[in-house]
Amino acid sequence: MILCIDNVLNSDELELIHSKLKISEFKDGKETAGWHAKEVKNNLQLPHNALTEEMRSIVMQALQRNRLFQAAVRPKTIRPIIFSRYDPGMCYGYHTDNALMGNEVLTRSDVSLTLFLSSPSSYIGGELIIDTSLGEQAFKLEAGSMIVYPSSTLHQVTSVTEGMRFAAITWVQSIIRDPAEREILFDLETARQVLFQKHGKTPEFDLICKTHANLLRKWADI
Repeated sequence: MILCIDNVLNSDELELIHSKLKISEFKDGKETAGWHAKEVKNNLQLPHNALTEEMRSIVMQALQRNRLFQAAVRPKTIRPIIFSRYDPGMCYGYHTDNALMGNEVLTRSDVSLTLFLSSPSSYIGGELIIDTSLGEQAFKLEAGSMIVYPSSTLHQVTSVTEGMRFAAITWVQSIIRDPAEREILFDLETARQVLFQKHGKTPEFDLICKTHANLLRKWADI
């Protein structure tokens, strides 16, 4: 399931992050790429420092409070957030994210996310392209909006030809390993919320809640 979520960050959070990005020193993004991804990765990333940790905290709080993200992804572990920058001429060719990440403690990448930090009108190019069963799909969202998609997909960031593209990216290990099962639970969660808003607590609502809870109990990897 590919899902776009608007307004993950509010205007104050975006302004604060941009003020920190302006005074941050970036390094070559190849340092965090897998051995094969290094061949096609050409961008800049923030190193681990106090400024990066402050921005990570802002984004993590936004993810934790976003009910749509929580319902769709059901995060068990969220990897440390990476802040990337693409200058003119930079891109990230087609690749698949590493299945396992980390050193001492490994986490499985089930869901990838890109949180757009730049207004789409401030740069040309830089689309996130995801290869799907329906062909290539391009995404270039408003600043503060986010896309989540299966880490198993081939994807790329096209070349930026003008301006600068800032984004925050990370990977999630979900408590629901199977993407089809995650989508079923998300659909049930959406249906029961709509049903409750329209009719309140009814026998039909209770039955959906029972089914949702029992499937979550059956599929949860905790």
